[in-house]
Amino acid sequence: MQLDTLWQFMQVDMEADGFENRMRQSANRQKLIKQRDFLKDQQANMKKLENDVAVMQDRLEAIQDEAARLEKALASLSEEISANPPENVEDAQKQSENVQKLLDTLVRYEQELQKMRKDADVKDRQQKEIRVRAAKTKQEYDQLKVTYDKEFKEDTAKLQRMRARTDEEAKKVDPGLLGKYKNIKQHCTPPMAKLVNGQCSGCFMSLPSATLLEIRNGERIVECDNCGRILYDAGE
Repeated sequence: MQLDTLWQFMQVDMEADGFENRMRQSANRQKLIKQRDFLKDQQANMKKLENDVAVMQDRLEAIQDEAARLEKALASLSEEISANPPENVEDAQKQSENVQKLLDTLVRYEQELQKMRKDADVKDRQQKEIRVRAAKTKQEYDQLKVTYDKEFKEDTAKLQRMRARTDEEAKKVDPGLLGKYKNIKQHCTPPMAKLVNGQCSGCFMSLPSATLLEIRNGERIVECDNCGRILYDAGE
């Protein structure tokens, strides 16, 4: 009789658990989660791009300042050469090398500036693309959330009714037996299994004759040695 009552309790308990699991796995909920995660990714991508652009802007300003300094140094060196022409080949060569170093550095800076301008254009396009995708997804997310919130409210009310029924059925079960059921449920679901053709219907392990006799006599609660479920003889 105790196991009959516990079996009946398990039916409504498993039904409520199954419905709650279907709520978590609903198509609308999964789509909302996917869209939410996508929006988070886009926010992270946008923040990274903004940081990259800020670093690039700092480098751009530093290069421009240094290029301006070099141009002044080159102009000053040219004026000095014009005012004081080299007296020999060695001095001329040395002055020429100094001028060339300045010119080479300016060329490198200009090349880096060109590359940075191209990179800036790429990042600008990426930011625009992210904004467009994010705006579209946010619109879809907001529309779907209205539908999902209504669905969730209705399902939650239904689940509460199912849980209330479960609580009522639990009152009929011996507290000690219910405690054993809940302990088993933590690692094995469902916590009970019918006896079918001398086997546990949960894990299909064949049971010894002595165990079968104990189950049918109902002298004590018998758990499957293999899976740990409470064994139930429905008398079929």
